[in-house]
Amino acid sequence: MPTVILMDVSLSMTRPVSLDGSEEFQRKNLAVHGLNMLFEHMASNYRLEFTALMAFSSLWELLVPFTRDYNALQEALSSLEDYDKTCVESALNGVNNLVQQEWGSACPCQLVLVTDGSLGIGKGSLRHSLQTLKHRGEDKKFPLPFPFPTKLFIMCVANAEELQMTDAMDNLEELLRLSGGDGQIFTMDGPLCMKSVQGMFGRLIDYAYSPFHAVLHCGNLSSDVQVFPRPEPVVMDEEVEPMPRTVSADLEIVGFIEIADISSPPVISRHLVLPIAVNKDVDEVGTGATDELEEEPSASQMAGKSPNFCVLLHGSLKVEGMVALVQLGPEWYGMLYSQADSKKKSNLMMSLFEPGPEPLPWLGKISYLGPISEAAENPYGEDDSKSPFPVQPQVKRSYAQNVTVWIKASGLQTDVQKILRNARKLPDKTQTFYKELNRLRKAALAFGFWELLKGVADLLERECTMLPDSAHPDAAFQLSHAAQQLKLASTGDSQYAAFDHNIVPMHTDFSS
Repeated sequence: MPTVILMDVSLSMTRPVSLDGSEEFQRKNLAVHGLNMLFEHMASNYRLEFTALMAFSSLWELLVPFTRDYNALQEALSSLEDYDKTCVESALNGVNNLVQQEWGSACPCQLVLVTDGSLGIGKGSLRHSLQTLKHRGEDKKFPLPFPFPTKLFIMCVANAEELQMTDAMDNLEELLRLSGGDGQIFTMDGPLCMKSVQGMFGRLIDYAYSPFHAVLHCGNLSSDVQVFPRPEPVVMDEEVEPMPRTVSADLEIVGFIEIADISSPPVISRHLVLPIAVNKDVDEVGTGATDELEEEPSASQMAGKSPNFCVLLHGSLKVEGMVALVQLGPEWYGMLYSQADSKKKSNLMMSLFEPGPEPLPWLGKISYLGPISEAAENPYGEDDSKSPFPVQPQVKRSYAQNVTVWIKASGLQTDVQKILRNARKLPDKTQTFYKELNRLRKAALAFGFWELLKGVADLLERECTMLPDSAHPDAAFQLSHAAQQLKLASTGDSQYAAFDHNIVPMHTDFSS
């Protein structure tokens, strides 16, 4: 997921820090040192991450737009200028605009706010922004929470004791809560020095930017891979005691299936699967071997010539038009497939299904799937003319039955008009009249729509009074009877409002 670095360049960041009697450094210098450490780590271990750099004080400025060029980011850090007071709210508005213009509102983003914990002064300060949260109009709303999923990491170039002497820590915690609470506040341990800032950014790297390495297994074949971006823990809402489910470091391919059978399934996230070259034979080269070393191929060239199962799997899935079902953990599955970026370039991707034994209903339980060779007959037919999917459920689905649904007012109006049309043709349409009446009655009872029953009863009484002199005498009796039964049902009395009860035609002695 993309990262935005929000660097505080206000005057408070220029406060000096004495480093063991040596020359004085500013807090800004410590922050730059920590960010350089982060960029160096991402350049070597998180190269696919898009990162943007913004500076802010009372205004904000985009120094480097989203890029994978970490040299450009480090160069921008080395030329930071100092400005005036801190205004976090305007900077957050800038982040909101930047991310939505580049990625929209569906892409999750990580925001790293680097500051000294100074909240600013007067109007525009973080303290003032939080105090006026509930007294704002729609046009001046606080930017948090962002319209896109966000992880907020606040890097304070200060120790916890310094922040707790004022209300800075409380305000920063409130800022984190407003963002959604998915993030963390990092402070420096001990005195303000290079070692402390390295430790603080090291904790951030371990928490949010450590690469996810796994081993992909398929029978006797295996390959070391990196999954990017790092899969996030998943918490199932319907569980009694929700526990976060994490992807295992051992990914086991359990089978292969055609793309047409798996169709376009719902997934919770998508990830790149990249092979890792593991050089297990590392020999130390002495000083006398410099000439031979120049002729030796590089490690990347050696890795490109070594057989790799991940490359074989990618090519096979692409050629055969199939996907591989992979087990991510206990009763949790995903799929591996080839996705083309262009006509010449494609990548091995992994999509994660919802945890559970039956993530895709049309496939049934994943554990019930097996090889074609074990079937009594080919489920696809001798000429691939049929498919065993979708698996037919044993229980008839409720949505496959003839139920009454009123999504729009026009649907309800149509059902009421159908009853009135049949009412005007009594007694010839007696059976159809009571069939439609009972269908509407059951739907109204199921929805608790008591007013509808009373309203239709009033309509039937009105129709009874408007019958022409030539109408059959039985029509008036049937309409009065139906209206009375609907009024009784509208009271909620268990005797007349039972769901399984049907209104039956009134028996009369009239004959045509």
